[in-house]
Amino acid sequence: MTTQQVPSHTRGGAGRSASLIGTEAVALDRPEWASGHIPEHRRQLPLIVKEAVDRPESRLTADRLSTRSREWGIGRWTGRLATLREEAAAIRRRTLGDLEGYLDQLQQNVEAHGGVVHRAADADQALGAIDAIVRRHDAGMVVKSKSMVTEEIHLNEHLEKMGVDVVETDLGEYIVQVADERPSHIVAPAVHLSRGDVATRFAALAGTNLGDEPQDLARFARERLREDFHTADIGITGVNFAAADTGTLALVTNEGNADMVMSQPKVHIAVMTVEKVIPSFDDLAVLLPLLSHAGAAQEITVYQSLVNGPRRPGEDDGPEELHLVILDGGRSRLLGGRYEEVLACIRCGACQTACPVFASVGGGHSYANVYGGPIGAVLTPLLSKRPEDRDLAYLSSLCGACGDACPVKIPLPDMLVDLRGDYQEETSDTATRFLWRAWSVAWSHRATHTATRLAARAGGLLPRGVLERLPVARDWARGRALPTTRRAGSARRRGGRR
Repeated sequence: MTTQQVPSHTRGGAGRSASLIGTEAVALDRPEWASGHIPEHRRQLPLIVKEAVDRPESRLTADRLSTRSREWGIGRWTGRLATLREEAAAIRRRTLGDLEGYLDQLQQNVEAHGGVVHRAADADQALGAIDAIVRRHDAGMVVKSKSMVTEEIHLNEHLEKMGVDVVETDLGEYIVQVADERPSHIVAPAVHLSRGDVATRFAALAGTNLGDEPQDLARFARERLREDFHTADIGITGVNFAAADTGTLALVTNEGNADMVMSQPKVHIAVMTVEKVIPSFDDLAVLLPLLSHAGAAQEITVYQSLVNGPRRPGEDDGPEELHLVILDGGRSRLLGGRYEEVLACIRCGACQTACPVFASVGGGHSYANVYGGPIGAVLTPLLSKRPEDRDLAYLSSLCGACGDACPVKIPLPDMLVDLRGDYQEETSDTATRFLWRAWSVAWSHRATHTATRLAARAGGLLPRGVLERLPVARDWARGRALPTTRRAGSARRRGGRR
């Protein structure tokens, strides 16, 4: 299912941004569940997944991710990397052991350097803090570097409704922004798109064919974005790590756009979630190389930017104001519980790249949330207020690849199993639990196991319309695409393997 409808906010911005000129000409050739706007309620997950798997683009994305995972050696930890992984896992657990204490220390040190800290319990408070800064400076344009937490609080949509131009300056984020899409991957927002897809979007923006050479496409984006860097009123970034003992905000990029976002506008707003704090500046020596390897198979990213407050007297560059917005968003509720370790995540995206299910559905869009893949299937049900998000833990094969890939050793497979158990406890009625127990008993014995297989094969001879009217099949098929059992049975009779 695709949509060509222009969203409610103005796709050309308020008219100040050079980068957003022409966005109204870019076709919105994506499914509604990939939209930049996440609705308050979503369709049932199995229906979205079926659409995602059936899209030709998903097969190409799966090939792309599989190649990347294989070439990068995701999940293989040897030598120095294995040592860094153990050290990083220990650092992240130590952080969670006194999260509030480290956050207090971070705030004190940021404020000592001249920054302003805004603690936000939820998205509304975070948006309120940013809203007040934007209004006080009468800002008409904001430039941003890649930030998942701003996606989480739907910052772009909020600012656009205020009439503010919001420009994503990370190349991948810019590519998805011009077609009103969400990022598909934590590190590679446009991993679901081919070079030809990007060329088509940029040709619509430019009003002329630019070809499909990566250098030409990158040059086009760079020339447009550079003007916005110089004229923006406010720069907004995320935070990769925040060292409590020095008040240092660390950001990593491969494009240098974050440096431009932080240094050119007069105001810099950094937005982070509570778990991004780390105890010590020295911990960056472990975490930055590990993040670079896990996220992009690099020894270190091209740029590592360390922020210690706004411009000081006698300094030539930097913002006049630094604001740090720290979002809780329900994370504190997880501390001390069995899901606490999910907060150790360093947002490298390795679990997404390694996950066969994430690849099969063409990336993170079909999770219908900000965070896709294994980390999203765990984190979203724990934080989301939408009841329908509770079943995201089923979007996994439980193969364990995500656990192997995680650079800080989060037991994601175990958490997915536990979340499934929680979901069943919350949603299963007596009849459903009885049927599951009966199925378990039946498949514990050879005779009844064989009998159920024969019954399923016989059911494959029935027309689909008849199957959909049977009580058990009808109930199971709500929100699912009923499989073609006739074809499956024929494959088995021919000796085919599935």
